[in-house]
Amino acid sequence: MKGAENPFEVSPPKEIPLPNAPLVRVIAQVRFPLIISIGSREFVAPFQEQIRSQYPVLREEEIRGTVVGPMGMGQGPVEKIWRFCDVAGDWRASLGSGFLALETTKYGSRSDFLGRLEAVLSAFGSLAKPVVYDRLGIRYIDRIDGKAVDDISKLIRSEVSGISGSSAAKNARHTLSEALFAAPAEAADFLARWGHLPPNAMVDPAAIEPIAERSWLLDLDMFRAGQQPFKVDALVLDAKRFAERIYTFFRWAVTADFLRRYGGTV
Repeated sequence: MKGAENPFEVSPPKEIPLPNAPLVRVIAQVRFPLIISIGSREFVAPFQEQIRSQYPVLREEEIRGTVVGPMGMGQGPVEKIWRFCDVAGDWRASLGSGFLALETTKYGSRSDFLGRLEAVLSAFGSLAKPVVYDRLGIRYIDRIDGKAVDDISKLIRSEVSGISGSSAAKNARHTLSEALFAAPAEAADFLARWGHLPPNAMVDPAAIEPIAERSWLLDLDMFRAGQQPFKVDALVLDAKRFAERIYTFFRWAVTADFLRRYGGTV
């Protein structure tokens, strides 16, 4: 992409495969009004059977959220989360009473990810029969580490690299920027975070595991909030459009040196 082009106005560029991409996690999540029966084994059993061939490992978790009331912060109710994983632990589908998510640390291609998303959405839809959903989000997280961190000014365009691409970077222990954009073509919002992280830094423990060396993060999250009909085909189509817009921003943010560094043919 040309540097002057607005990544929210142009068509998605042709994909350039990156065999060594620093993509550490991709997440898709659909939130819907509470369905209390999801907490029961009677509901989960037939859902498990529909997806067990790909995600044969089931773990049951309980998490407690927080609530804000007149007396300040307090503990919320316990929520049961069902985690369905593949044997290697590279893919995970998570189901709660108000959300369904798919995530991977071994992203192969957009078409593969969307195909898997369609499968879990279809399985869920056939059993729960939700009428509407409240939020759809797609998130791609890249993390540059090792010697490449010293080359941020060559790998990331200056508008994004900021301090991390300047001579002051060697003295910076932590730099993290955030920008929220409107994505009118998709009627969605686009949240971008980027910056330099020190060793063992924790930014979002649920999605980004800390590592024992300094790194540079590019976290792109596109979402639409607002009640919509729950239709699998429409959800997958919107997820595809979100993923394409994220890739368009990614290509705007990185340089040709970045693409070459991680195995792309430019």
